[in-house]
Amino acid sequence: MPRGARLDAPGTLHHVIVRGIEKRKIVKDNQDRQHFVSRMGRVATKTETSIYAWALMKNHAHFLVRSGAAGLPAFMRKLLTGYAVTYNLRHRRHGHLFQNRYKSITAVKAGSRARALSKLRAELVPVLIGQFGCLTRRVRANWAYRHRQ
Repeated sequence: MPRGARLDAPGTLHHVIVRGIEKRKIVKDNQDRQHFVSRMGRVATKTETSIYAWALMKNHAHFLVRSGAAGLPAFMRKLLTGYAVTYNLRHRRHGHLFQNRYKSITAVKAGSRARALSKLRAELVPVLIGQFGCLTRRVRANWAYRHRQ
């Protein structure tokens, strides 16, 4: 039985989660992190996707995005496929980098962006503390972002 299509329309707000296959790392060093973040910015511009918040951990990542005209699947396909190819070449590995499809939770009610940001923050702060021991200004500045109006 084929999988169902994702709920998406231009302007839909999504909390997206991607995980490394078998809980493996999706970034090994700062060069990987920088490449992921710069690719995310370029793809967001091309697909007209708005990124409100993101956090990149060792084996998974979270995004709070509003899909553009191309839709969320186009943004994620360009981001994840391109990154995985580069990662595999750089680290001389083969095969899948990401586990299954990305998880996407839509937020459709008025004021949902603020609630989604709050939920994302509540989920990520304990994870970041667990991975880094503490939340340093450098970690927050480089590998997590929250849009402020």
